[in-house]
Amino acid sequence: MLAKIVVSGISLILVVGVVIGVVVAVNRSNDSSENTEDLSPQMKAVTQICQPTNYKETCTKVLGSANSTDPKELIKAGILAISDSVTKSMNLSEDLVVNGGSNEPRTKLALEDCKILLKNASDELNDILAKVGENDLKSIAEQADDFRIWLSSIISYQELCIDGFDHDSNLKYSVHNSTDYGSELTDNVLTILGGISKILENFGLHLNLPSTNSRRLLRADGYPTWVSAADRKLLAAGNAGKPAPDAVVALDGSGQFKSINAAINSYPKGHQGRFVIYVKAGIYNELVKVPKRQPNIFMYGDGPRRSIITGKKSFTSGFNTWNTASFVVESPGFICKGMGFQNTAGPDGHQAVAMRANSDMSIYHNCRFDGYQDTLLYQAGRQFYRNCVISGTIDFLFGYGAAVIQNSLIIVRKPNPNQSNTVTADGKKERGQPTGLVIHNCRIVPEVKLDPERLTVKTYLGRPWKQFSTTVVMESQVGDLIQPEGWIPWDGNLFLDTLFYAEYANSGPGANTARRVKWKTLHFLNRIEAQKYTLGTFLAGSGQWVRAAGVPFLLGLRR
Repeated sequence: MLAKIVVSGISLILVVGVVIGVVVAVNRSNDSSENTEDLSPQMKAVTQICQPTNYKETCTKVLGSANSTDPKELIKAGILAISDSVTKSMNLSEDLVVNGGSNEPRTKLALEDCKILLKNASDELNDILAKVGENDLKSIAEQADDFRIWLSSIISYQELCIDGFDHDSNLKYSVHNSTDYGSELTDNVLTILGGISKILENFGLHLNLPSTNSRRLLRADGYPTWVSAADRKLLAAGNAGKPAPDAVVALDGSGQFKSINAAINSYPKGHQGRFVIYVKAGIYNELVKVPKRQPNIFMYGDGPRRSIITGKKSFTSGFNTWNTASFVVESPGFICKGMGFQNTAGPDGHQAVAMRANSDMSIYHNCRFDGYQDTLLYQAGRQFYRNCVISGTIDFLFGYGAAVIQNSLIIVRKPNPNQSNTVTADGKKERGQPTGLVIHNCRIVPEVKLDPERLTVKTYLGRPWKQFSTTVVMESQVGDLIQPEGWIPWDGNLFLDTLFYAEYANSGPGANTARRVKWKTLHFLNRIEAQKYTLGTFLAGSGQWVRAAGVPFLLGLRR
């Protein structure tokens, strides 16, 4: 009986197609060739703005209730519909937690997690709606890249909620077969914003917006426009320069705090600018969280093998994947340098995250991330990793956000017997999301313990975790541990027609593409195509990422 209640309840959580009070009779095709002469001005506007969307019927129903021909009001109506549906989902989730009475620990835990995750999604949507309200249409269009990445985080929260039911394949199957109306709503707004210039031209509005590429350029010195002069000095100072900290953490008592969390909690209310935390050498066995409401923290240590945050929470110890992280960062604009992050649960811990990053416009330089399965979760937002070391076994680079890993060492570790390794598992759920993973100018190598067995323990570049999984490996050195097929299915033919995998100008014995899988969705890029996945283009908006002092910055391709 409980299972039926849970399936029904979670279906409601994710269906969100509980109509939202919208009943619009649309008995005609949304095809581009549709004759709109007999439509009202309001429905003509709706048809125009919904034209590029992937879920046109849903778009027309939702925006048809706005009773406006103003493109800004129509976009706002789309976001309000997402917000309303998430609020209803959150309330249903809370009711299930209170009244479900589950005796199955994993199910109870998943329901509790959904309650938290959907609350996070609701808060994020409130922030987005506030930004829409305070900007005119031109400003919204100019910031379309930012709005798209922020809205994509809503899908990540929903997917984390669903993925909490991995312990029960039947239940998860039922959830996935529910109509995921919430994702449809979000994807529609993402697609509208992605083509905003053309849409506005169809409305007769020529706003002379800068091109996408010009919006994405960095400064002449290689730093993004959103990195202030003061921040550039902090980055250039490096560990040797020891920028003056606002808080010092030291286990031996030589700092203001012995706990990293205590230093984070000392962040002054209403603080403006950077808040700098220096973490002295030591192994900090504490679960650290950098909250969203404490933005622009700069944290640096004495090096990734000296200033280390460690933990051992894991799936087998009773936690869902997203809650196993030793270090969680939700603070926007977070910068980290010279730090190490570990999850020591080992291969028997199964999913065990070292860092979960839900931080837009965040930078990690000269950092180290060590684990086995699911080491690094790039949950949401735009993230840049430079000169880092990342180790693991199964899906150890995974997430729903937009991440570029550049000039880094990716170490594949020895898994348990009879296990294979997969370096990546990207979680792009909807076509309209500007998300995915790019590995650029990196080295993919086996650890010392794996090296003698690297040709018998099968290792692949990745597998498609979600429907539109997007991963690009380019200008990297790929060791012979990578199987000739390169990539492996997740489950039979699942997502093989919709994923996007790509390789460009890689070197090393594992880079030979002659025997790669024959999926039509695996692409071998030419130089022009590869430019789309360089740092200066792939991470949308003016907030492109940063180089560290003395390290060549790869804005484009290396050669």
